[in-house]
Amino acid sequence: MGSIQLRSKIPGPKAVELLTRKAQNVPKGPFNTIHTFASKGEGALITDVDGNTFIDFAGAIGSLNVGHCPPGVVAALHQQIDAYLHPCFHVMMYEPYVKLAETLNRISPGNHQKKTFFLNSGAEAVENAVKIARKYTGRKAIISFERGFHGRTYMAMSLTSKVKPYKYEFGPFVPETYKWAYPYYYRSEFDTPEQLDTILLQRFETFFQSEVPPEEIAAVIMEPIQGEGGFVIPSKQFVKGVKELCEKHGILFIADEVQTGFGRTGKMFAIEHFDVVPDLMTMSKSLGAGLPISAVTGRAEIMDSPNVGEIGGTYGGSPLGCVAALEVIKAIEEGNLLDRAEHIGEVFQKRFSALKKQYPQIGDVRNIGAMCAIEFVKDSKSKTPNKELVQQIIHTSHQNGLIIMTAGLFGNIIRLLTPLVITDDQLEEGLDVLENAIGVCCRD
Repeated sequence: MGSIQLRSKIPGPKAVELLTRKAQNVPKGPFNTIHTFASKGEGALITDVDGNTFIDFAGAIGSLNVGHCPPGVVAALHQQIDAYLHPCFHVMMYEPYVKLAETLNRISPGNHQKKTFFLNSGAEAVENAVKIARKYTGRKAIISFERGFHGRTYMAMSLTSKVKPYKYEFGPFVPETYKWAYPYYYRSEFDTPEQLDTILLQRFETFFQSEVPPEEIAAVIMEPIQGEGGFVIPSKQFVKGVKELCEKHGILFIADEVQTGFGRTGKMFAIEHFDVVPDLMTMSKSLGAGLPISAVTGRAEIMDSPNVGEIGGTYGGSPLGCVAALEVIKAIEEGNLLDRAEHIGEVFQKRFSALKKQYPQIGDVRNIGAMCAIEFVKDSKSKTPNKELVQQIIHTSHQNGLIIMTAGLFGNIIRLLTPLVITDDQLEEGLDVLENAIGVCCRD
């Protein structure tokens, strides 16, 4: 018997009742991937209120690299709850905050002196990284990238590059924010990645002449691998080229590791794949195993540029979030989850590269570690995005017990963010469901 257990259609009767109550009491704005409600989660499995057990390939949008309810995290939370909940670090300090800062300073890239402080969400981390960069440099402009996603608060939304659903009719946006092009080799008009990289890096130099002088740019913020943008993977040449431009002009380089961090790509942080050491890093999602916590880590002299009281927040670095994060890092290091991410990626690539040869609607299959994506098109020649097919595959997968979700500017990409603790049997079972769903929908 497999891990997937389906006792009703999706949504089942209890979920239907809850959906009615939700429609009456919750605004329609927050999106939902699957139309049912959780009752229990463990590892890579989650059971809904009607007793249906799913294999989870979404992982709370990458927040659960160590799985649902990891035992070490649960035990640490119980112990912390019995001691104190939240004295607020700005009122009376507590050791878990300092211990987690020490740990992130140790494991983040670079041998220089670093400092870390904590917030609640990835968007908050981005907002504060921008504040720190502006304070340190005395400059105002911030560069982000096409297809990038950095959050829904106003600065983060201004840096984000997708109009619908994130920005439509929410303007005006924060001034002094600009976009650079980010390589997308599958859709490139050039013969080689090197050619595209060279052209883009040359354009960035031209940008300093045509748009904003480098003396006015505080920072460039980059997702080392684009998340919401479709798991788009740049070359080492491109990332290093951007960092060299930053260094040449005194611009800070911010790595947004909110979705890519904590083992997802086979390294603790994705930026390590590119031999680049960022000046600042933003982190959240899998840092807390589902607890709301985020961090900004950076060079000590940069992090110390804001004066007392100029950065912070009432709930930032809550004791519960800090102890959860410490256990997450321990689980990744002691459980060899970086190697596990590489294994998951190899299994995915082997299966779906073969499937790509069978179905012309599969345009591209790409991964870096366990950050995996399948891009669907109308046909291999035009590469027209096929959002409709992806929606059919998503629905079919959900009805058969696999939770997956989309990505990409055009919604034509299926992304996989399975917990790294998934067993081999669960991984194969989930991939079977996805492969069958692709076969059924592509043949229709």
